[in-house]
Amino acid sequence: MAISRELAREALDAYTKHGSATHAAIALGLARSTFRDRLAYAQNHCKPFEVPKLPQEDEPLEELLARRKKGFHRKAKAKEARKLIDVKIQIDGPIAITHLGDPHVDDDGCDIGKLENDLDIIRKTQGMFAANLGDMQNNWIGRLQALYAQQSTTAKESWRLVEWMLNSTEWLYLVGGNHDAWSGNGDPLQWITRSQAGVFENYGVRLNLKFPNNRSARINARHDFHGKSELNPVHGASKAIQRGWRDHILTCGHTHTSFIAGPHKCPASGLLSWAIRCAGYKTYDRYAEELGLPDQNAFAACVTIIDPQYADDDNRMITVIPDVQEGADFLNFKRKKYERSRK
Repeated sequence: MAISRELAREALDAYTKHGSATHAAIALGLARSTFRDRLAYAQNHCKPFEVPKLPQEDEPLEELLARRKKGFHRKAKAKEARKLIDVKIQIDGPIAITHLGDPHVDDDGCDIGKLENDLDIIRKTQGMFAANLGDMQNNWIGRLQALYAQQSTTAKESWRLVEWMLNSTEWLYLVGGNHDAWSGNGDPLQWITRSQAGVFENYGVRLNLKFPNNRSARINARHDFHGKSELNPVHGASKAIQRGWRDHILTCGHTHTSFIAGPHKCPASGLLSWAIRCAGYKTYDRYAEELGLPDQNAFAACVTIIDPQYADDDNRMITVIPDVQEGADFLNFKRKKYERSRK
């Protein structure tokens, strides 16, 4: 039986007035089932206006799930590829890597003349590669921007100096330190280093150098390793070795102190590992003076000479020299010796 709009409207008005289907049915003198039928019809057909179904801005759930799965796969692929990056060394014989500590090129306390001289040595020495452990500039942000008033180099000039440093030579790796990471998204370092052959990663990078004679050497470079000790400035890297990082060279910067520990020997494999912290080129540090911190800057950069003719358990494979010129001289000696052996 069809229900007229008038009867349906009457049921709806009664329901609104009395607040319950039971009381409204009694007021109209109707059976509860009859009243509920009229009320249901009214609620479905007696609306004062009709709005079309509008499209939603939100992504459909199926598409959202598919996008999230694809995004995770892409992220996992990128992260897994960076756990240990293979680097094919294209030259025969010994090579050297100069690990430069924090430059802070724009700081008035930076010995930029020494930095320039060291970069010049690296560029002119065959088989010597440059590497940086982070904090290329002060890069003051937020409330710290007020510190630009305490240095003679402007923010714009700071980026010019960073670009000069990065274009001075070829870099095997570049680590972004905490000061560098303050740039956030759209980091200019990503743009400046895009033409570099080496690897740029924030906080740390791990490389597997593959030599033409099929030997390899692993480098684990970070702005810093977790772990502190008043008695051992390179405690974090040494602890990493003890906890299972089987790399030949573990090096870091950050604290503006310098120290060399090693070689640490793995009792299972015999592999020898070196732990190195490089102080960097910020010779005079206002913050350190303010806190009364002791001067532990023994060397700004450290050279590791790798001779791939020796095995992992031979202490002649890695030679550590905390001076760039001395490291270059020793590398030249090693390479001449290697060339003579091939004749």
